[in-house]
Amino acid sequence: MHQNNLSDLHRFIDRPAPTWSGRNDGTGTAHRRVHQAVTFLGQGSPASADAIFIGFASDEGVRRNVGRQGAADGPAALRSALGRLALAQGRNSTRHTDLALLDAGDIVVSSDLEEGQKKLAAAVMASVDAGVLPVVLGGGHEVAFGTYTGVADSQTRKTAGSAASQELGRLGILNLDAHFDLRRAEQPTSGTPFYQALTRERASDTCCRYTVLGISEANNTQELFDTAHELGVDYVVDEDCGVLNQQALLSTVREFVASVDIIYLTLDLDVLPASIAPGVSAPAGYGVPLEIINVVLKEVAASGKLAAFDVAELNPSFDSDGRTAHTAARLIHTVLTYYTPLSSAAPSLR
Repeated sequence: MHQNNLSDLHRFIDRPAPTWSGRNDGTGTAHRRVHQAVTFLGQGSPASADAIFIGFASDEGVRRNVGRQGAADGPAALRSALGRLALAQGRNSTRHTDLALLDAGDIVVSSDLEEGQKKLAAAVMASVDAGVLPVVLGGGHEVAFGTYTGVADSQTRKTAGSAASQELGRLGILNLDAHFDLRRAEQPTSGTPFYQALTRERASDTCCRYTVLGISEANNTQELFDTAHELGVDYVVDEDCGVLNQQALLSTVREFVASVDIIYLTLDLDVLPASIAPGVSAPAGYGVPLEIINVVLKEVAASGKLAAFDVAELNPSFDSDGRTAHTAARLIHTVLTYYTPLSSAAPSLR
């Protein structure tokens, strides 16, 4: 990691990182938990790091999209649940547990969502270009346009492309979500980020592939399906994402990974069944099984092409017993412990 590339990141942060906490069984590696692997950017930060947490405390996009508010409190709940988890290799020798993690703090959005997204884009871009995985803790799914922009405008994407043709790298957006989030609207909302992203890519004549796993046919209008077809979006509906479909789904994911140079992975927690994830802006009546979401995250995290990851729509106000936060933390843990850095698998990015 080039630590100097992150030196200006504080300029985009509105609220310092909170203190992480969790059970402390000892200081050795055998007792290590996530909270013991986290340091704060600029305050005794390690010489290198694997990932950096960036909070995006916003539900302005949800408000504009006429959803139930409360997702602005998501970053704090995610940190609280994640900090308690152990960093044990267990029975899987491919899991990475000797992690160095940074926390940059939060970008806080009141009403100026667009400015918040610009700050997030700058922070994500700095992290990606420093060789550190940004893990963005939302926040409503309006977080996605900020994360996408940071990856799309990064030097890393330029490096991933063809030097001979001066083309940008092929960007893949993989969204685990019950919704397309391809709405056309007068102003950005939690329902517009991928329409904004694909429109931006088309205007620039760049290569961007958008794939969604978990689409609910009961919760997307025909206009949204028509927009998806118009923009060349690939998707798999929730009914085809069950445990019996796992191998076919993994084949889809592997084909997606092979077709792009770098990946932005986004997890909207409303892709999970409401029984598992009640604390979201729009609970799913059907949803995709947790084990399927987990195996997809493993596949993408280990691909060597993951540039950025965000988690959206945790709404602690409706999270009975913290079930959604704990589930989300486990999924973030999966990404962190299976993550293979870009430079490890893509020689062109070294």
